[in-house]
Amino acid sequence: MRVGTQFTGTLNPGQTGRWFTFNWPQGWHVVWYFMPTTPQSGSPQIEWETEVERASATSVTYWLTVKNIGSTQMNFEGRYAVLN
Repeated sequence: MRVGTQFTGTLNPGQTGRWFTFNWPQGWHVVWYFMPTTPQSGSPQIEWETEVERASATSVTYWLTVKNIGSTQMNFEGRYAVLN
């Protein structure tokens, strides 16, 4: 398995953002997940959704929607894992 951080972002309380990342090989099994880097004890901070576009016969675009469900501004990392 290969893992990495594709991008970082910042969201205000209740704010939703949308990002895309393109030209991923269609044969890869990619899992997207998001990790807050701003501590906030006592409650969840983030939720996300992943959508997939088959951009061509050989490539995929991922559309990633992230929402800050916490009560303070939050920084986060958009991370991926390519499964073997």
